[in-house]
Amino acid sequence: MNKTILITGASSGIGKTTAELFQANGWNVVATMRNSDAGADLAALENVLVVGLDVTDSTSIQGAVDAGIAKFGAIDVLLNNAGYGAYGPLENFDMDRIRRQFDTNVIGLLDVTKAVLPHMRGRKSGAIVNISSIGGQMTFPLGSLYHGTKFAVEGISEALHFELEAVGIKVKIIEPGMIATDFAGRSFDFANEPAIEEYQGVVGKFMAAMGNGAFEPSPASLVADVIWTSVTDGTDQLRYRAGADAEMLLSNRKAADDATFIGGLKQQMGL
Repeated sequence: MNKTILITGASSGIGKTTAELFQANGWNVVATMRNSDAGADLAALENVLVVGLDVTDSTSIQGAVDAGIAKFGAIDVLLNNAGYGAYGPLENFDMDRIRRQFDTNVIGLLDVTKAVLPHMRGRKSGAIVNISSIGGQMTFPLGSLYHGTKFAVEGISEALHFELEAVGIKVKIIEPGMIATDFAGRSFDFANEPAIEEYQGVVGKFMAAMGNGAFEPSPASLVADVIWTSVTDGTDQLRYRAGADAEMLLSNRKAADDATFIGGLKQQMGL
């Protein structure tokens, strides 16, 4: 019997590419996204079920999980991929935008995971793969909200790794570096108020550094390959880096103290 993966945020980027990879390798795929119309090309593939799922809507989450189980009989792997990045001085975000960032990247991940866990626990098997980021182990300026969510994903995942081992469920964290996806487009929420002059120096230097090609983005297919490895390698490994920049930056972060690493980043960005 073919195994089944449920993927959130599968309309584009890492989610869509991962759906295509698993489908090509004989898996059933429950490809979920807020607007199921965006998944027409995935729906045309054999053994792919496209379902609407908004990670901030518990009813849609449970409906998608139930539909996947009804269609394919089981969910073997959950890929929590849906998310976006909010950047900018904290003062410039109202509480609605702050809550939206955490509701999507953290609470949504928890809600989808909770919806799948009783099914996996009953089968005493499964894997939960959470998309974190290099930004779950280190930070860039203006990312207090985004990095706050990804640090949370790391802590949640590591703790779950302990408790779910007892019921046969594995937990994996994927830490991509810069990826050539739409993260800087519709998946990027940037807030800046030019009238608050004190922040404009760091805003300008941050935007210049992000646009100067300091790091060559990896294709989404590279992350999909790492996700595939995490699911199929048969190990209890928790963290998987994705991209040469992720390897370099996270190795440097681990080796250096705060002052050395942060000082190096500030120098590189001209801060």
